[in-house]
Amino acid sequence: MVLIISRREDSRSNGIERRRWAAPIAVALLGAALLAGCVGMDTAETPPASKPLAKETVALLLNKGMTPQSPMFVRIFKQESELEVWKQRDDGVFHHFKTYPICNWSGDLGPKVQQGDRQAPEGFYTIREGQLNPNSQFHLAFNVGFPNPYDRSLGRTGAALMVHGNCKSAGCYAMTDALIEEIYALARESFKGGQESFQVHAMPFRMTDAKLAQHKADKWYPFWQVLKQGYDHFDTYRVPPAVAVCEKRYVVNVSYAGGKLDPAGPCPEFVRPQLSPVPLLPQQQVAEKIDMAPGKKTRTAESIASSGETRSGLFSSGGFAFSSGRASSDISTGGFGFR
Repeated sequence: MVLIISRREDSRSNGIERRRWAAPIAVALLGAALLAGCVGMDTAETPPASKPLAKETVALLLNKGMTPQSPMFVRIFKQESELEVWKQRDDGVFHHFKTYPICNWSGDLGPKVQQGDRQAPEGFYTIREGQLNPNSQFHLAFNVGFPNPYDRSLGRTGAALMVHGNCKSAGCYAMTDALIEEIYALARESFKGGQESFQVHAMPFRMTDAKLAQHKADKWYPFWQVLKQGYDHFDTYRVPPAVAVCEKRYVVNVSYAGGKLDPAGPCPEFVRPQLSPVPLLPQQQVAEKIDMAPGKKTRTAESIASSGETRSGLFSSGGFAFSSGRASSDISTGGFGFR
């Protein structure tokens, strides 16, 4: 009899004990579920322009001796449908971070000349923070700054030429949404790090001697020779060249005393900075590894060649003269200057 009572009491005691712990555990589980739900909700509701860089992207930056806030530089190659992002390291020079496939671009090889020609621009452009567009109808975008002082000096027209998402183009460079998010975030972080502007060099193709020689008969060959000066300068010194515009032409790797240049006026006396080529040291090999982002290209060199597109006589530039340059634009004020 005593034994039976003891077991009942023991059972009752265990039940009370279980109920005593059940409530806190249920609350904790409910809190965890709500927290998980809130985290997921926050992620889903974070605007694309505010999304942080992926952990893998940050890890790659750090592995290459860069940070998200490091200054950046961008090169675009039409024929190859590729956009490169370079980041500056503590050694003062720029190193390759990643190459992104351009999903789509419109027009043909050659610069944009007039509104409605559907040409994606070529040349030396400068991007400031005000040119980022977090509310683009093409997901995210940044304005390349066309027309810049060089374009304006030649009377070229057009506006709102972008690097954006959505893989659709009418004179722009269109990425996939996922890739423009990463590129946009890299630019945003560079501005947060103190970079006032970054250059975009938009080229018709990778401007090797052999590739340029293939286009010697093209009407844009003199212009492309000037773009090649900027291409070669960066490949040699790993620093984007300073570029001026005067006499309706680009002038690459120059400095000058005085104020703002007249893009159509006479060129002042320039000084060419003396730089030393950058040797590739063994410890820099990891930073020189060419990392390619996954993504699609709807236009390739083969598709351009087989499409029957022609560059001769489609649009007139109204005359041009060339040499090399960096112009900076502020689309929020409509003003232009040089850095």
